[in-house]
Amino acid sequence: MIRIAVAVALVLFALPAAAQERRASHCIAVAEQAPGLHYLHRASAAGPERLWRAHEGTHAAGGTASHTEPLPENTVRLHFIAHASFLLRTHGGLTAVTDYTGFIGNTALIPDVVTMNHAHETHWTANPDPAIPHVLRGWGAAFGEGVDHHLDLGEMLVRNVSTDIRSGFGGADEPKGNSIFVFEVAGLCIGHLGHLHHVPTDEQFAALGRLDVVMAPVDGGYTLRLSDMVATLKRLRSSVVLPMHWFSGHSLGAFRAGMADEFAIVDQGAPYIDISLATLPDRPTVVFLQPAWLRDE
Repeated sequence: MIRIAVAVALVLFALPAAAQERRASHCIAVAEQAPGLHYLHRASAAGPERLWRAHEGTHAAGGTASHTEPLPENTVRLHFIAHASFLLRTHGGLTAVTDYTGFIGNTALIPDVVTMNHAHETHWTANPDPAIPHVLRGWGAAFGEGVDHHLDLGEMLVRNVSTDIRSGFGGADEPKGNSIFVFEVAGLCIGHLGHLHHVPTDEQFAALGRLDVVMAPVDGGYTLRLSDMVATLKRLRSSVVLPMHWFSGHSLGAFRAGMADEFAIVDQGAPYIDISLATLPDRPTVVFLQPAWLRDE
């Protein structure tokens, strides 16, 4: 027994520090590993009204410098830049941009993290700024290989769940070619569905775990059809849904109608919202943001 204990100790000692200290996801609870479960969310005292009233009048018309304003503790700012790109910013100043295309506006900001998906060129760039510390591609080095990200920055943990790219326009399908990225920060679990082409499997739902906030493509054509997207979001039952990747008012209207029976609907009238555990609405809510490029004052 002593020899076995010594051998185990030697193996652990030989492992890299990162392997020993890999932080577990707080968004995945043991109870949520069972396929088919609907995840439960703790209700808060804040209703949908508090979500948007707290920030009325804090954005400039036609643009914003929301990436420079100080944030309260345990708060995350989500700014809808364009198409499928969002800026996430923490109280400590960490920044991440989703589905990064190489341009986020007239700003000198260099994000700490960018994520990308390559189903279409409007979701990635082959030449990201070399000054960006962490560039996370949502696909693997080999076709169909997928990728496994687990980036721990202390204040923020970024991980991914791979899904398949399915071409409806004569191209080749690519297993594990898309990634749903999850950002764990300030006690929140924030998911970006990327260029989702199919309803996630039970295993993928389990791997995602709880998503308090989800950014969802609602075009209904290039990505998941609207009926399937609505069903996916109702299964996730996130506290806040942020529609993205839309091309017309028609798809937005159809999406709104499909969600209105179970979700409150809020037109934010601004490109961003601030979210914390304390201000999550007590009823699942769809929040429509107005996209705006980042701009330095």
